[in-house]
Amino acid sequence: MSERHFADALLDACRRKRSQVVVGLDPRVDRLPAELRPDATCEGRAQCVESFNRGVIDAVADIAAAVKLQIAFYEQLGCAGMAAYAATIRCARERGLIVIGDIKRGDIAGTASAYAAAHLGGSAAISADFVVDAVTVNPYLGSDGVRPFVDAAAATGRGLFVLVKTSNPSAVELQDLSCGGALLHEHVAALVEVWGAPHTGAGGYSPVGAVVGATFPDDLARLRALMPHTLLLVPGYGAQGGGIDDVLPAFDAAGEGAVVNSSRGIIFAWRHGPHAGRHGEGAWRDAVRAAAAEMRDALWQATH
Repeated sequence: MSERHFADALLDACRRKRSQVVVGLDPRVDRLPAELRPDATCEGRAQCVESFNRGVIDAVADIAAAVKLQIAFYEQLGCAGMAAYAATIRCARERGLIVIGDIKRGDIAGTASAYAAAHLGGSAAISADFVVDAVTVNPYLGSDGVRPFVDAAAATGRGLFVLVKTSNPSAVELQDLSCGGALLHEHVAALVEVWGAPHTGAGGYSPVGAVVGATFPDDLARLRALMPHTLLLVPGYGAQGGGIDDVLPAFDAAGEGAVVNSSRGIIFAWRHGPHAGRHGEGAWRDAVRAAAAEMRDALWQATH
């Protein structure tokens, strides 16, 4: 077992920085600033993505509690994109940020173990290139597909966030199905508490967190009550429509227990909204920093 505990480390980062902000590093190549417009090759695009990420990280390193990398934006650029993914992880770590790999993996036990080793490390890991502090996990295969991630997290001091109620509109098609006297996502929430119970940290939270979207605030309040020892990763803020009032139910009575992700609203702040008027494309880093700071201050003031 590792002496480090992911939940305690994330709570500590939030307290030190007075921030519950997670910045999503989802770099859409066609939206990069003019100075980083790539050539047509995967290698050129990946290099520009890496440079853009470094600029964002430099801008938010003292503001955000964590960054979250959606792996699809890197996979689409092939091997060069995955090299940029690994380089971005290293850069964020060097700047003292907690790194979440948004990989949404879920498979049968043997394959899940390989995924866990690749992204959470441990004795079975062959390479550390993609190892992050926490990953997102799809629980649809049940305990067989989640347990290897829980075991790896416990052994390495890292964490995971299980998809419970996602922020996309069609989530209700499956996640709100009624079964056994409760909704499907409520059954998943109960399992998350069970999976994390043996590993609760000093702060009262386990390293087995949950993804619960801000676009369903009533569900967010109910799920906070159902998962009192579970850290919540809350997507859907900003560009997806969620606001401060929508995310407040994610937090416990002390204003802790949750972090809120914003991707487009921060990393492309220079393209739209109030920061586009204050900071032109040439000052995109200033817009990124201003948007992250604005979100940090709004969340902290609302919860403390």
